[in-house]
Parts: sequence; structure tokens; C-alpha cells
Amino acid sequence: MARRAFIFDMDGTIVDNMDFHMKSWLEFFARRDIVLDADAFFRDTAGRQSHEIMSTYFGKPFTKETSRELDDEKEALYRELYAPHLKTVEGFMELIAKARQQDVALAVATAAPNDNITFTLDGLDLRKHFNAVVGAADVARGKPNPDVFLLAAERCGVAPANAIVFEDAPLGVEAARRAGMRAVVLTTTLPASAFAEFDNVIAIARDFSELDIAALFAAECAGGVQTN
Repeated sequence: MARRAFIFDMDGTIVDNMDFHMKSWLEFFARRDIVLDADAFFRDTAGRQSHEIMSTYFGKPFTKETSRELDDEKEALYRELYAPHLKTVEGFMELIAKARQQDVALAVATAAPNDNITFTLDGLDLRKHFNAVVGAADVARGKPNPDVFLLAAERCGVAPANAIVFEDAPLGVEAARRAGMRAVVLTTTLPASAFAEFDNVIAIARDFSELDIAALFAAECAGGVQTN
């Protein structure tokens, strides 16, 4: 049997931190007299890279280079807010331990910049568990484009069809669909109903403790959705 991979989004999936990202974005834009609707902002931006978000809300094009100073300001706000709360989502460590016992490759595929990846993965001593870590610096386009997931699968030596993505955001699930990958949704940020349109979702759970690897592989083959 071909080797399989689990590919994890980071923010909102490995760690339940999206409220803190939202607070930092709201503060960042408030400093510039831009008022956001938090729910709409999350739906439209979660999984996109920072310069893509700024291009939309400032109404002018930014590249990674031209937005760097602004990125640094926003992400420093986020890390200051979230640092006292840094921890993995319940059941995560147990699930990846079982996956490794079954020779499942593990990867992180995130829209986060390198400083935030270091903050999270090294702050929690998680990097050693992964075969690959792919972030915003490694791909040109953020989600819903499939680039980050395809590169993660490639670095794991696994075909896209043999990879299962773990996500908390619709743009991330769409990116998995475009990559030809099944997805598991964690409702850390949005309810299950927010993902009703996606035919690549095989399981929906509140956290990792509700997931069973054998059941995920069975659902992947059958194409059904397991909801807890």
C-alpha cells in the first residue's frame, strides 16, 4: 500500500488561536481607521497570506517584500496576545503519535510567516514530529490555491490522493479540494454548517480526541463524512 500523509494547517488547527489572530488584525486595521466585521473577515481571509489580505483591505497591491514592515507589526501583536495561551488542541499529540506508529508521514502546511511557525512549532517543541513544514515563505500563493498542500505532500514523498488535510477554515478546505486531497474539519473556529458545500470533507470534529485513524482511512475510501 502506498504511504499516506496527514497534512495539518497550523493556526486554528494544531493550536486554537484564531481569536487572537482576529484581535490582532482588528487592532492593526483600527490603527489605520479601518473597521472590520470579524466574522466576514475570517471567512474571506483565513488561509490567505498577509500581503494578499492587505492588498484587499488597503485597496492596492502588496507583495511579500512591500508588506514586510506591516506584516511584522501585525504578527508581533498576535504573538504578544497569544503567547500566554500557547498549547495544542486536545488530542493532537495522541493522534500524531498513533499516526507515526502506522508509518503515516506528517506535515504542516500553513499560511503563517516563518516567525509565527517558529513561535508555535518550536515554542511547543513540535517540529521534530514532522517530515515537512511548509509556510508562506515557501509558496507564492496562499489558500484557496493548493500550492502549500501540494508542496507538503511532495516533500513527504506522498501522492496528493494519499494525503488527508486537517483544517479549520473554508479557504483551507477548498485548497485541499483543489489539491485533490480529502479534508478533516475541526470546528475550533466555525460550525460544521460552514463546510456543507465541500464534497472532499470526510470527518468533522470538535478536536482531535474525537478522531480515529482507522475510521478516517475508511471514510477516505468510502467518501463519507464522519461527524461528531
